[in-house]
Amino acid sequence: MDSVVISIGGSVLVPNENDADYLKTLAGLLSRISSIHKLYIVTGGGRIARYYITSGRVLGASEKNLDEFGIEVTRLNARLLSTALGDLANPKPALNIDEATELGKNHQIVVMGGTEPGHTTDAVSAMLADKIGAARLVNATSVDGVYDSDPKKNKDAKRFKRVSHEELVALTSEIKGMAGPTVIFDPKGSEIIKNAKIPLYVCHGRDLGALENAVLGKDFDGTIVD
Repeated sequence: MDSVVISIGGSVLVPNENDADYLKTLAGLLSRISSIHKLYIVTGGGRIARYYITSGRVLGASEKNLDEFGIEVTRLNARLLSTALGDLANPKPALNIDEATELGKNHQIVVMGGTEPGHTTDAVSAMLADKIGAARLVNATSVDGVYDSDPKKNKDAKRFKRVSHEELVALTSEIKGMAGPTVIFDPKGSEIIKNAKIPLYVCHGRDLGALENAVLGKDFDGTIVD
């Protein structure tokens, strides 16, 4: 059984005040797929993490402490998803890559958030994919693929159907070293999957049809990086 790592953005999981219905539907989809693929899911922090990071920065917190704020939020999101998944997943998020690997021996779905300062959840998902030899890494984000510029800011942004790992590294290389960056995929994570030759599938996490097909390795609405 192949393993697939899914990086789910916090802004996809909890963009509003009450997203329990979406979480239930997502959990049902992941539960079905888990009979075909072993799933490792890394949850991001999203708008809630950015709130704490922005406020903490104004108050003078160090970048290390800001990262720790964000990590706590990612783990809360992981616990929320684990609750929706029930007995299929570990109830408490794995705290590091080694723990996630061990949990995979007893759970068909493993859920975790961030791990340590300096590593975004994208980077964590890339490291996890490398560690377990994942068939692919799926980035379920708040946009529907990789663009040549931010489609939320530029209505003329061009979406790519397929790009190389090297092209992704070039697109993400400008953002480094700051807590809470908003990019399609983290630069460190991009380098990891390039070196490990792991395909990255990028789709909109709220498009459950695209997400399902991406996890299954089928044709989907989004971008393939390989």
